[in-house]
Amino acid sequence: MFDNLTQRLSQSMQKLRGKGRLTEDSIKETMREVRIALLEADVALPVVQSFIGQVKERALGKEVIGSLKPGEALVKVVHDELVRVMGEANEALDLKASPPVVVLLAGLQGSGKTTTTAKLAKLLKEQHKKTVMVVSCDVYRPAAIEQLKTLAEQVDVLFHPSSATDKPTDIAKSAVDAARKQFADVLLVDTAGRLHVDSEMMDEIKQLHHLVKPHETLFVVDSMTGQDAANTARAFNEALALTGVILTKTDGDARGGAALSVREVTGKPIKFVGTGEKIDALQPFHPERVASRILGMGDVLSLVEDVQRHVDQKKAEKLARKIKRGKGFDLDDFRSQLEQMQDMGGISNLVDKLPGMGELPDQVKNRVNDKQTNHMIAIINSMTPQERRFPDVIRGSRKKRIASGSGTQIQDINRMLKQFSQMQRMMKKFGKGGMKGMMRKMAALKGQVPPGRFS
Repeated sequence: MFDNLTQRLSQSMQKLRGKGRLTEDSIKETMREVRIALLEADVALPVVQSFIGQVKERALGKEVIGSLKPGEALVKVVHDELVRVMGEANEALDLKASPPVVVLLAGLQGSGKTTTTAKLAKLLKEQHKKTVMVVSCDVYRPAAIEQLKTLAEQVDVLFHPSSATDKPTDIAKSAVDAARKQFADVLLVDTAGRLHVDSEMMDEIKQLHHLVKPHETLFVVDSMTGQDAANTARAFNEALALTGVILTKTDGDARGGAALSVREVTGKPIKFVGTGEKIDALQPFHPERVASRILGMGDVLSLVEDVQRHVDQKKAEKLARKIKRGKGFDLDDFRSQLEQMQDMGGISNLVDKLPGMGELPDQVKNRVNDKQTNHMIAIINSMTPQERRFPDVIRGSRKKRIASGSGTQIQDINRMLKQFSQMQRMMKKFGKGGMKGMMRKMAALKGQVPPGRFS
């Protein structure tokens, strides 16, 4: 997420850190680099101009020039302005209304509305403990209704049936009645994808909006469309009075123009971001944390939350007891750790949230990928129970068999065993606390570590 922008801006900011004196010329040069980085990230031009103007004004004042550490002060100014552009703080869904609270999802064709509807249903059910019903008013796309039904079953929420022969307004009205009768807390209404220039389709969604009177109207948009995302959001806002935006496919967005443009152009907050294809890959949007990541400062709070949400506490306790009893850390345990890492979005997602990653050379970052994790899991799956418990028995002929069974090479087996040995040594260092101690430390961090780091 935002790889190119992070690399450019973190390099520019790194030059400033530790500088005891800044001149007007050096500030202007830095601002020129920031401007180019933002334009290359496809940030809307008015947003870039406003951003640079605000930073320059503060940078040339006493806040920076008069500071004892002007370099650090300018970095903080850039960080603060990024936060301001993206919306100051996370704005959660407003669910304080008489149930069922209706949430309408609108957007262009192919933006990922149906999948996002299911992701949002899962999030509301698991994190907010809400009874959720979903309904599809998309009578134009083949199998759209069936797709939502399948996803609803997958996340275990209520599904209101509809048919391609029904009118969208009739479907919506029926769904509201059904949600009320089944005591649903929230009703998510998935609508047909449309082009904002299509007046007929826009009239239809206006009718839907007027009929169900949604408490929240969310615009779902593909972040990879850059500043076009902000422009289409503005067009929809003029028609529907949006309450927020959901950016999808941010895991494939190396630029970040949409995230930096939407709030400024539309005045509407980004409430959630889709971070992958998995059904749980939807996260609340925190401007301050994203700003820290863009500047290469990491996002420790989100990392801790990922660990708390995805790490199986019972497994962690069991592993801690096992290590404490001196039974050691075997390949079954290693595989379990790899699978939990995948549940958190993979190693690339974790690395993205660690401070200083934006300063790593490309050749180092390119070596961090989730294919290796998949290969290691496949290798361990190709082993016998005895080999997983006693890795020392894995030698020549066994390695050939494992490589053949996992579709890998013998050098891949050797590399995996070396990484396992490193992990094994690390687990021994945890000593008495084991994984339980590590989890306790991670939980303590949540209340202590700021999203950025300014010394």
